[in-house]
This record gives sequence, C-alpha cells and structure tokens, in this order.
Amino acid sequence: MNFNQDIWKKIESEYLSGEKIIARLAVPEMSRKLYAGIDSMKQRHLLVPIEKDEEDYNDSESKGMSISTRKLIIKRAEQKRYIDIICQDVSGHIIFDAIAKDIAEKLDKGIPREVVANVIGKWRNFWKKTSQEIMSSNEIIGLFAELWFLYKWLLPYLENFEAIKRWRGPFSSRHDFEWKGTSVEVKSTTNVQCRVHKIHGIEQLSPPENGDLFLFSLRLREEQGSEMTLPNLIKLCKDFLGDDIESLSKFENILAIAGYSPFYDKEYSKFKFRVVDEKLYRVTKDFPHLERSSFINDVPSGIGVIEYSINLDGYDNLCLATSPNEISSQFSK
Repeated sequence: MNFNQDIWKKIESEYLSGEKIIARLAVPEMSRKLYAGIDSMKQRHLLVPIEKDEEDYNDSESKGMSISTRKLIIKRAEQKRYIDIICQDVSGHIIFDAIAKDIAEKLDKGIPREVVANVIGKWRNFWKKTSQEIMSSNEIIGLFAELWFLYKWLLPYLENFEAIKRWRGPFSSRHDFEWKGTSVEVKSTTNVQCRVHKIHGIEQLSPPENGDLFLFSLRLREEQGSEMTLPNLIKLCKDFLGDDIESLSKFENILAIAGYSPFYDKEYSKFKFRVVDEKLYRVTKDFPHLERSSFINDVPSGIGVIEYSINLDGYDNLCLATSPNEISSQFSK
C-alpha cells in the first residue's frame, strides 16, 4: 500500500489561522501511531508519539529536514511527547512521503524511537540526492548490470551482509566487486550483434594483488514488453534481504552513493530490459586487455587516460560460466 499523497491537500484545506500544526493520521490502514501535519509556514510534519521513558530523538544533520522531540496536543487529547520530523525543502516532498510510508510499515513492529532512527538513517543519503540530476541511460544500464550480478551471482550463495559488502563500484574502487583474493569487473552492453565493452583506464583489467580478476559481461535488449526495470530489480534485491535491517541499510546507502534516487523512479521505469545472456570470464594473459606490462617501458610519459574497447566474440574458450550455478563455489568463499 502506498502513502496517500492527498493527505497533505486535505490537511492544508482544514488549516485554521493561528494554529501551530494541524495533524491527522497519515496512513491509518498501516498504523495509528503516525500523524501527518502542516504548520503555518506550510511545512510538512510527521509526528510519532513516544512513551514517557523513551529517550528524545533530535537530528539536524540533513539539510532540508529536521527532527526534534516536543510535547504536543493533537485533537484535544492529552499532551504527549512526539518525534517531530519536518520537511523544510519542497523538492524533498516525494522522498518525505516515502519516509512516511516506511515508518508506518514498521511502527507497530518495534520501538517508535528506534524505528524512526533506522528509517531516517536508511533514507539520509537518498535525501541528499533529491535535487541531483537524473541518471543517464548509460548510468542506468551500468547500475542495472552491477545489481544483476549482485542479485543473481552473489546474494543466493552468501550471507546478505557479506554479499553487499563486496559491492565496491560506487566507492570508485578499481573493480566493481572485491573481496579477498578475487575481483569482478562488471560490463554491460545493449549491442546484441556483438559483445563489445569499453574499458576505462589501464588499471581496470589489471588483476588484484595476490588474486584473480573476472569480467562479468551482461547483454541487454531494451524491450518495452519486458517488466524488468532498474526500480524492479532494486525491489527484488530488497525483497531478498527481507527484514535484515543492517544489510538493507548498507544496500540503500550504496545505492545513494551510486547516484540512484527513488525520486526519479517514474523516469527510470521507462527503461525496460530483457537479459539476452550473461557470461563470466577469467582475465588471463590470453584475455584481450591492456596492462602496464603491455608496454615495453610502462605507459609512455605524457599519455593521460587510456580508454579502449574489447570485443569478446571468439573468446568463448575463456568463458567460465553462463549462470551462477556453474561457479557458485568460487564466489561463496
């Protein structure tokens, strides 16, 4: 069930001059502990009642959103302590509604202060991204490929947190996935005629120190009849993680660092993909790539960034697997 965005219009229409905040139950179908409110400055509030013995929760780290604990009277009831989450930036309204829904879903299953703290921590990086530019089509495809590898090749064979921890691409690491003795570089293409990938830099296909390097190649076709989109794949990952709060929080923080924000999900959902095939290669001396050792005396002085393309057609002999079942033991260590 989604958050009913019309609640804000309804509250605003009922606002009486002079009142500090007017509030109503935000999502009564989910929880009767969460109120949506609007003040005289038309700022949106989420109000969560807490018990007398619960510690205050205050947070001013997020620009455009503030959180404090205050005593309020709602609908002439007795005065209570509430965690008051205020949206001070109109560009964040969509994310604020997502936060409201997330809190409502969890409030009846936990301690209110802890629920709010966990949800705010989870959404903090997304909140910072509300005003960023939408991801380009190449960025969408690249993130889709990394998430596909995570969802299909790692999550089913590892503990959740360990699988998420291996995802390093958004942190500008040398390879997209890294762990002891192994690195995986993920490449994607929508060219279904040949398997061509662009390599960025002389180090991208250099193996890790004392380890093996693999290249995961994902071929996609943009196909409007498909139901697979970036937001759908993210949902599959979240569903897999279930109630594992620690892993979910780390996953969502990495997504935000990668440049993804659910603020643009409507646009991202327009990119629909069908997975044509997927192949995992071991990068050996026979694999088409450049390293520093490819040059007689290292990279010539005066040369900046080196970018080149590789065509993997004709290199099936170096393909180790076309599905995770064929190599799961290698990645489950």
